[in-house]
Amino acid sequence: MKFTYRQIAKMIDHSLLNPILTDRELERGCQVALDYDVASVCIMPYALKRCAETLKGSTVRASTTIGFPHGGHTTAVKLAEVRQALEDGGEELDMVVNISKVLSQDWTYVESELKAMIDLTHSAGQKVKVIFENAYLKDDHKIRLCQICGGLGADWVKTSTGYAPGGATIDDLKLMREYSPSHVQVKAAGGVRDLDKLLEVRALGVTRVGASRTAEMLDECKRRLGLKLSTTGA
Repeated sequence: MKFTYRQIAKMIDHSLLNPILTDRELERGCQVALDYDVASVCIMPYALKRCAETLKGSTVRASTTIGFPHGGHTTAVKLAEVRQALEDGGEELDMVVNISKVLSQDWTYVESELKAMIDLTHSAGQKVKVIFENAYLKDDHKIRLCQICGGLGADWVKTSTGYAPGGATIDDLKLMREYSPSHVQVKAAGGVRDLDKLLEVRALGVTRVGASRTAEMLDECKRRLGLKLSTTGA
């Protein structure tokens, strides 16, 4: 499989969502993302404004989470989070479905909530990733969510938060790609920890992965391509 460094780097959303990361570690994480020129930094909401300022003028997008990690916030609270994220410079918002409502098969609630968040984000010219949290769901739930997200024009469907019992699986990624329309991309989160795994999911049609081991993966990518390694480190 042939690839360029940029093709691989621009698949990575550098994840800075661990709740024990300090301000200094978050700022260093943003610098790592800049040095490796990844797709985005997905950072804790309180740090998004500073992140967006740090990334300004680069090709790395500022992103954060909505309703993270359990999805049980009220719709009003999720929308308030969306507004704040957009005000703080968020360009891609990773929003968690209401898992309880999905399991209850209250599809009217699920669709209404997603529509409100997607419409608000798109009205500001920014993008949405919808997190399913597949570890808790059956295939029928995942398929229905893909159909709903396709109808609402979500930009990505995403496997997981990384904080459930399981993350991205090959079977789930195949299913999500099969049941999502072509205009909806697929993001894998949780379990993509090395370059070989990233290349494996890329071959399935995945366009983004959430990663905390960004430097290790992209250093390996550079080694395989015969490129000079970064001096930043992880």
